[in-house]
Amino acid sequence: MMQSETSLAPFFTPTGVVVVGASQDPNKLGFGLARNLLQSGYRGAVHFVNPRGGTLLEQPVWESVAAVPDPADLAVILIPAPAVPAALSACGERGIRAAIIASGGFRETGAEGAALEQECLAVAHWYGMRLVGPNCIGFLDTHLPIDTTFLPPPGPTPGAVAFISHSGAICAAVIDWARGQGFGLSRLLSMGNQADVTETDVLAPVAADPYTRVITLYLEGVSDGRRFIEEARRVIEEKPIVALKVGRFASGQAAVASHTGALAGRESAYTAAFRRAGVLRATTSEELFDWARALAWCPLPQGRRVAVLTNAGGPGVTAVDALETHGLTLAELQPETEATLRAALPPAASVHNPVDMLAGASPQEYATCLRALLDDPGVDSILVVVPPPPMHTTGAVARALIPLIYAAQKPVVAAVMGERLIQEAVEHFRAAHVPEYRFPERAASALAVLVQRAEWLSRPRSHPRQPVEVDFVAAGELLAGTSGLVAPALLSKLLAHYGIRVPAEGVATSAGEAAALAKRIGFPVALKLLSPDIAHKSDVGGVLLNVHNAEEAAAGYTTLLRRAQEAAPQAAIDGVLVQEIVGDGQDVIVGAVRDPQFGPLLMFGSGGVEVEALRDVAFALAPITFREAEELLAETWAGRRLRGYRHVPPADQDAVLDAIHRLSQLVCDHAGLQEIEINPLRVLERGQGAIALDIRAVRTPS
Repeated sequence: MMQSETSLAPFFTPTGVVVVGASQDPNKLGFGLARNLLQSGYRGAVHFVNPRGGTLLEQPVWESVAAVPDPADLAVILIPAPAVPAALSACGERGIRAAIIASGGFRETGAEGAALEQECLAVAHWYGMRLVGPNCIGFLDTHLPIDTTFLPPPGPTPGAVAFISHSGAICAAVIDWARGQGFGLSRLLSMGNQADVTETDVLAPVAADPYTRVITLYLEGVSDGRRFIEEARRVIEEKPIVALKVGRFASGQAAVASHTGALAGRESAYTAAFRRAGVLRATTSEELFDWARALAWCPLPQGRRVAVLTNAGGPGVTAVDALETHGLTLAELQPETEATLRAALPPAASVHNPVDMLAGASPQEYATCLRALLDDPGVDSILVVVPPPPMHTTGAVARALIPLIYAAQKPVVAAVMGERLIQEAVEHFRAAHVPEYRFPERAASALAVLVQRAEWLSRPRSHPRQPVEVDFVAAGELLAGTSGLVAPALLSKLLAHYGIRVPAEGVATSAGEAAALAKRIGFPVALKLLSPDIAHKSDVGGVLLNVHNAEEAAAGYTTLLRRAQEAAPQAAIDGVLVQEIVGDGQDVIVGAVRDPQFGPLLMFGSGGVEVEALRDVAFALAPITFREAEELLAETWAGRRLRGYRHVPPADQDAVLDAIHRLSQLVCDHAGLQEIEINPLRVLERGQGAIALDIRAVRTPS
């Protein structure tokens, strides 16, 4: 049954919490859960349930859920897994419509546990109950406040960063690490096995929390890829989402019939999905929270121009390298700014960006220079580098800078370099919510993510173009009854239906037919082996180019069949494709593969036989938008080269964008196509178009 979003309210704002499995034994998790709930300061009703009864932490322990008084709208269950279905039934009878199953021993343990999990889900559906878990840590909110976890104290300090995690084990580490790093959490939610409530379900309720400014995700996957994109995109209009997707190097779907299938693993799909939704993808746990702090505490910049302020040349150069690595640029300071800096600093100081105040820089000089940089209209953000000054304390530098940073409308982050000598500065910056990092590289990364967020919010919305007119019935009939590798002749007709140009061609089943077809098409021609059992013809020498006359065509037919017999004697041979040779141009690859989570995934990049070695490819979800198609070209050397490079003349970029859009529609229209690839797509000079020279596709009956 479809559950409504409002039914999640008891998880986040319960009026009464029932702890099923509360324990009087301080060594049991049930005791830790009860302790945390009481010590959190939760102001609603708290009910402990254990068949033994008695008291716990000066609270009565009820012998059954049925005996619990009102109010009670959330149950937290921490008992042996086999007893959980009965406990859920008791909660359902009591009228409780939300439950967190903290117990382990379910799907993560094997088939028996999976059956038990399904039993729990069936009970929940029967009573219209929503479940978080099983095999999870639970939920906490530092502002409500409430803590339904059994994690060791102390809990997190109140803050602005929400954390949603598929892993329960990481939650305790994150809480302790966050306290040590000086930032607080607003909400923490451990999802466990996600038998019912998923990470997508909780995005909107977590974002609705007024104390949450940034949502961080620790993901092992998503339950419904397209729905996740839709929900995340709505949330991101108001609050940023930063995700760490783990398991990046797990093998993807077993697709090997095309280069697209070989290159488009699970992570390509996640990257494309996150990009479409606007989710900021971190690559490390440290980066996840480095970015979150900056997003929670800093205003957004107006552009990519950064000023660097330091008292040491080496760290300044390191900062510049890091900024450029992340796609940021050094701001060009106004003459008035440089004059102010020159008046405030010794003659040997550098007043050009990066600004090097020299080792003896005082706290007052740091403040004067920062004020000048903040006032410069050509500066969008500032990275302050603070190695321990030899004549002053880093704490004094921090105290001088904080009032300016607090009042600034531009983001300022600090790279406070060192360990023991910088602790005073670190504490001051953290108390003032100024993002500080140990090294310039991390600070530059944080500034870059602020730029990404700002550019996402300001970008004009892009939509898929109007679909091309297609005889859908006729196109479908071409594929009807096909399975596995689709015959190239059918694919050429299919692409023609969608307005993608293909060369003149025909299929020969004898040497004589090859000669006759070649004469009709016009020389020179290409000959290509046709076999459903040979995906890559070039691997077996199955392609002959520049065949100039009928005799060569007949001989070439015989040669291709002999090569096929030698390389793959068991392969079925359907004949030889005789094809028009298209004029010179640039070769690219355009393909699509169907991802099990996110649906059709488009690929664009450098074409030819070395595509997998070059890996100059980029991905986007279908249906593709105008902006996404342009970004595919901008991200790859193949796309940038279309504008012309040295001796390579410009090619028809518009024709490539048109082919990408048409292939996007084609793969969306035909659900049975698991892979389709044009390699190469020959791109002619501007205004001359692009032609699909070689096509392969894999279809499963839909």
